[in-house]
Amino acid sequence: MTIEQFKELSFEAKLKELKYSGELLGSYERNNENGGPKTPGDIYALYDFWVYLSDDEETIVPSRRNPLPKEEEEEEA
Repeated sequence: MTIEQFKELSFEAKLKELKYSGELLGSYERNNENGGPKTPGDIYALYDFWVYLSDDEETIVPSRRNPLPKEEEEEEA
């Protein structure tokens, strides 16, 4: 699956993909677009891209780059 195909899925289908195919990499606090407080969540590796899922499971954001710092990624391995 490509990131473009993932973006086309329904919200429920995205959650299902993360549950069955995603690899949890660690916790992450995502910056708010409006300069507000950061939103806690987790980063998953999924196929050849990464996905942020907020703790309340209401926000799913796919990305072509891994937002975790290199040292966190190496510690998880």
